[in-house]
Amino acid sequence: MIEIERKFLVTSDAFKEEAFTHNRIKQGYLSSVPERTVRVRIKGNKGFLTIKGISNQSGLSRFEWEKEIPADEAEKLLLLCETGVIDKTRFEVKTGNHIIEIDEFYGENEGLIMAEIELQNETDSFEKPIWLGEEVTNDKRYYNAYLSNNPFKNW
Repeated sequence: MIEIERKFLVTSDAFKEEAFTHNRIKQGYLSSVPERTVRVRIKGNKGFLTIKGISNQSGLSRFEWEKEIPADEAEKLLLLCETGVIDKTRFEVKTGNHIIEIDEFYGENEGLIMAEIELQNETDSFEKPIWLGEEVTNDKRYYNAYLSNNPFKNW
């Protein structure tokens, strides 16, 4: 139940040619407090409820609990969420033994393209594609909960 991930900005849309899947995602936050974010997500035709704890000092690890819920229930929960629903397409690219998830944002966060890679441990190495840019793992501005309240277009 510990999520270990690194975040990067993406420098080009070349990843789209390498993607083996992509899904539209709509998500909102019942709580965007860093110590306990509670997220409602609709990914494709599935709903999810996710609770995340605060990141450790390196920004790489944090508690994460997620359960699939019916999509119609997720739609109803989105109506209860804080202002600032996130709208994005997630592309998935295989690199070595890992999957990189690339999010292309729309609406208030248009222009932001960010990649995340989940790791087995904090020192796990991985192949870095050429389109993977600056690491922003420990920059709180790039957390989706932050983006929902402080959109990229306002930076």
